[in-house]
Amino acid sequence: MTHRIPYLKLTLICLGWFIGLMGFQWMAEMRLVDLVRPDYAVFWTKFSTDEIGQQASNGYLSDPFLNRHVAWDSEFYISIATVGYQDPDMRTVSVTAAQQIEAEGSVVIFEQYAVGEEVQLSYAFFAFYPWMMRLLSYPLSIFGMNPVATAILAGMILSFLGSLMGMIALYDLTRKELGETGALRTAFYLLIFPASMFMAQVYTEGLFIGLAYGSIALANRRKLGWAALLACCATLTRAVGLLLFVPLVGRWLIDEEWTDIDLEWREIYYNGIPWKTVGQLLLRFSPIITHLVWRMTPLGFGFHVAESNFFGRGALMLGTSLNVWLDAAQGMFGENTQTTAYYLVEFAAIVIGLYACYAVRKRHPALALYSFLAVFIALTSGGAQGMHRYVLAAPALFIWLGRLGKNPAFDRTYTIVSTLLMALYAILFTFDF
Repeated sequence: MTHRIPYLKLTLICLGWFIGLMGFQWMAEMRLVDLVRPDYAVFWTKFSTDEIGQQASNGYLSDPFLNRHVAWDSEFYISIATVGYQDPDMRTVSVTAAQQIEAEGSVVIFEQYAVGEEVQLSYAFFAFYPWMMRLLSYPLSIFGMNPVATAILAGMILSFLGSLMGMIALYDLTRKELGETGALRTAFYLLIFPASMFMAQVYTEGLFIGLAYGSIALANRRKLGWAALLACCATLTRAVGLLLFVPLVGRWLIDEEWTDIDLEWREIYYNGIPWKTVGQLLLRFSPIITHLVWRMTPLGFGFHVAESNFFGRGALMLGTSLNVWLDAAQGMFGENTQTTAYYLVEFAAIVIGLYACYAVRKRHPALALYSFLAVFIALTSGGAQGMHRYVLAAPALFIWLGRLGKNPAFDRTYTIVSTLLMALYAILFTFDF
């Protein structure tokens, strides 16, 4: 018999966390007033955290409404939500000759890009989250706020709803193994992970986790249509959403439904094409299909241009990634304590993220493989930063932590240490460090 999910209990926990974190950031801003600038954590932050700061110098980050919850990438989501990708106020990068040849050799529809043509940096950010912000802004406009403030409120609501959906999904995935208490603990561990403070900002983390974890939980319940829908939405929220085909196909393989397929030509000839089976295959591979369609549009090409030309990111950049992580390891043992603290968390996230995938592989093989690929793709994307954030996409991490939490000593220790680190990151974000 299918167990019932305590929606009210999970909602109250998530709401309490969300409001509590907002209140903490408000108190931190009032009590600390400002931090000493610039931030020397990594080589580029000293240029981006000068005396003025982003929140005072950037139009999309300077609106006083919920200002402490917008920084860094929030600028792009607000811009897309209020103006669109063709925002003349946003920074741009130029299309290179190699990229123009690549576009001509592919099926980029609607638009052709010339060498030297300027592409807004906004293209480096996927559309689903800011589009949902714009959609939600329409009913929120009744409050009479300016478009930027309305978009910020919409983004915060979406982050909350995504975080709640992620909690519900984790509870559903672990209830059978850990019981109600253990499942609630696992969902709670998601909220207090150090980088989970991003789930309460105008960032994609909350919405993506809700969509991705929700898709996996629905696939586990064999609700294929809804699982595929959420997976497609997740694919349009973050690049790693493409990997959600793994749990969708994995559930199919584990259930051995594939053994019912008989593609012998004579059977197709006599009985016709098995459309039901074809439809199920399309649903299970829908994240890949969605990604390929997106790649053929100007959004997909613009993403490639902005990511590679400005952010230096790409897929499976093994050599580059090895070099930058070796440099990061060397910097961790240097004299700059800010760099040391930064990379200690980064490397810790990598280690526990990868080990968690190994730890849950027997009971959750498809979920473990998806989680491993999510961590590995982020690790080899060409940049030595953000892994504490990127491991949030791996549900194996929280299932493993939920198991360890059966030990009261671990439960209390993890809660204290993780909450303190989350508070530290919330303070840094509040002051756009």
